[in-house]
Amino acid sequence: MNGWRRLLLAMVCGVAVANIYAAQPVLAPMGRALGVPPDSAGWIVAAGQLGYLAGLALLVPLGDVAERRLLIAAQLALTAFGALLTATASVAWQAFAGLATAGLFAVVVQTTVAYTASVSSPADRGRNIGVVTSGVVVGILGARVITGALAQLSGWRTVYAVLAVLAIGLAALVLVLLPAERRPRVTGGYRSALGALGGLFGQRLFLTHGLIAFFLFASFGTLWSGLSLPLAAQPWQLSDAQIGLFGIAGLAGALGAVRAGRWADAGWTARVTVGALSLLILSWAAIAQLPWSLWLLGAGIVLLDFAVQAVQVSNQHVLTTAYPDRTSGVLGGYMVFYSLGSALGAATTTAVYTAHGWLGTAVLGAGFAACALITAVTARRPAREEEPALV
Repeated sequence: MNGWRRLLLAMVCGVAVANIYAAQPVLAPMGRALGVPPDSAGWIVAAGQLGYLAGLALLVPLGDVAERRLLIAAQLALTAFGALLTATASVAWQAFAGLATAGLFAVVVQTTVAYTASVSSPADRGRNIGVVTSGVVVGILGARVITGALAQLSGWRTVYAVLAVLAIGLAALVLVLLPAERRPRVTGGYRSALGALGGLFGQRLFLTHGLIAFFLFASFGTLWSGLSLPLAAQPWQLSDAQIGLFGIAGLAGALGAVRAGRWADAGWTARVTVGALSLLILSWAAIAQLPWSLWLLGAGIVLLDFAVQAVQVSNQHVLTTAYPDRTSGVLGGYMVFYSLGSALGAATTTAVYTAHGWLGTAVLGAGFAACALITAVTARRPAREEEPALV
């Protein structure tokens, strides 16, 4: 796979995931425009998240029975439809429907990663997955930086209109520039693919990497869901735009971890995972200094996002290698753990911050990271013979 195709697939991931997170910086103006009461505004974000969870369970297994290149283009087009529906919404239910639709088909991310693994040679699989999945982090963190600025210039509806145009453009490029796969399909069709997905939850290898992802993204969610609270308060009192700039530090860290794909190709996934999770715990020591130093906070954010992306690349490399005949279903099931972990981090961080301040939040984030590290170290014991060996 050449560099242009890797870049195209990374852009697909970034635009798709941005549809889920774009509402966060513009929640207040969206709520006012659509007549959503402030205490119910959280459902604007939740609509996309719920659609995404449904897509993980119902749509991702399609990638194991259909031509993924065509599926990527179709899912991008339907994501664009959801974004356009949101951009033109005049009442709340229309926006909720648009957000849920965009979230449902944002699982094109998992189809894209599965396609990447399928068309890559074994020697380059980790590298390609690392580059492509960097688009996910760019989409998550970039949405916070770019959306706020774009909405301030021309309103929140412009954000979703731009996302719709980008998704349609990428769908056309996918059809023109990407080659078709040459791979066997899961026998038995869609129903068989769904059954295979359910069976994964009884396998040690899959559960181990799923639990690592669960705690990993609980730690990630703890930072990014709670960071604005102390930065907006004394002594810093930063504006929304200034707070959004910390997303750039996160992007720098995440993009720095693209090298993790090369390490995975070299067979170092276990060492990368343990080392990166140790670094994740260390990053929280720097992040805990937020009340006294923004420089240490920035350094901690770089370390945290580097560690998260390195573990994410290693996890997906292991799973796509162990289950080459059903990569779509495996990645969809794996991302269920990701979503649940992110939700746990978001749900607990505000409560802990209110009760125990930022130091309590840092302890919470480090605790989640420690749980991920314990899971990874424990999992290095030999797996049962009938399951794929841990890499």
